Amino acid sequence: MFAGACLALLFIWITSGTSWSLRRLSAPLLRNASHWSEPQSVRGAGLSSDEQNNIDIYKTARLATVYITSTTVRRDFFYQPVASQSLGSGFLINDQGFILTNFHVVSGSSRLQVTLSDQSQYYATALDTDRSDDLALIKINLKRKVEYLRLGDSEHLQVGQKVLAIGNPFGLEGTLTVGVVSSIGRAIEGENQQRLEGMVQTDAAINGGNSGGPLLDSNGSVIGINTAILGQTNLGIGFALPINRAKALLADYQAGRVTERPKLGITTEYVAGDLAEALGLPRRGGLLVQNVGRGTSEEAAGVHGAREIVDVGNVELGIGGDLIVAVDGHAVDRQDVLVRMIATKRVGESMVLSIIRNGKPISLPVKLIRAPADLG
Repeated sequence: MFAGACLALLFIWITSGTSWSLRRLSAPLLRNASHWSEPQSVRGAGLSSDEQNNIDIYKTARLATVYITSTTVRRDFFYQPVASQSLGSGFLINDQGFILTNFHVVSGSSRLQVTLSDQSQYYATALDTDRSDDLALIKINLKRKVEYLRLGDSEHLQVGQKVLAIGNPFGLEGTLTVGVVSSIGRAIEGENQQRLEGMVQTDAAINGGNSGGPLLDSNGSVIGINTAILGQTNLGIGFALPINRAKALLADYQAGRVTERPKLGITTEYVAGDLAEALGLPRRGGLLVQNVGRGTSEEAAGVHGAREIVDVGNVELGIGGDLIVAVDGHAVDRQDVLVRMIATKRVGESMVLSIIRNGKPISLPVKLIRAPADLG
């Protein structure tokens, strides 16, 4: 999703004529200036509590943030091997050298090299990956004690809360940017048209090279993994994978299980309040099913999609499908509830959807099967 760019600083000197001249201001000229007065200066007021918070977090988190050089080998026109390198970020999660990053940072690599904040370098081994969530767990064999980051909780993120991103955009090692959570529950297209659900949107500037780096809260805990941006360079719209999704990968690795996540096989729109009532639905609302993918868990369970399309304001909305009001007993109160719940499941497990169909409440068990290959 990231695309590299070359940034240059252009300095333009504007001259008059073809030569430069310097005029020295002599002391007598300054002494005789009748309108001269000393410029006023003020003492620094010190750092605000928010600035100090940023500094404290950076001092620790920078030491735990690494940059990853991925070397891949391809064949040129004459079938000769040509090595190419790409740069991404990652972060240490324990003192044993375990590092979380994005799958697209390490995929296809014949060699992974990790550089720590003190510029020491290590070769890394991939331990586990989850392509569906664009996640990778890699490891280096440490020779010294290192700082590492705590994993926070992405379940209760609030739009507007402060976040900090650290990474290596365009190879500029140890760059800090600050912003807020701009939205939650976003669905985006990742690498190779891979659909990523339930992403955290932020305006903290991230660019090429930030991939795999940590998104931190004001306590310095990781709440997301910087993954993608909208467009080729930063427009103030970036996306991070919620850290709770990475915790599932870590739990599988620790238990010796193969990571195989079910995928959401339906598209939905969150409706509530006046809009829900206008559609003849309960005011408390829920997720109105739009489409049901073929060969998915939801199709097998009998979930109904929209029967017709109507214009609601400036958008088109499918109506007539099931309204999901709870998942495993958890009320639907925002767009990404279903995504968050399914992220805690594994293939072969089940979940129960509480739905409203034709005005009647129905409890619908859904056994989670392996997603079809074309689901993304």
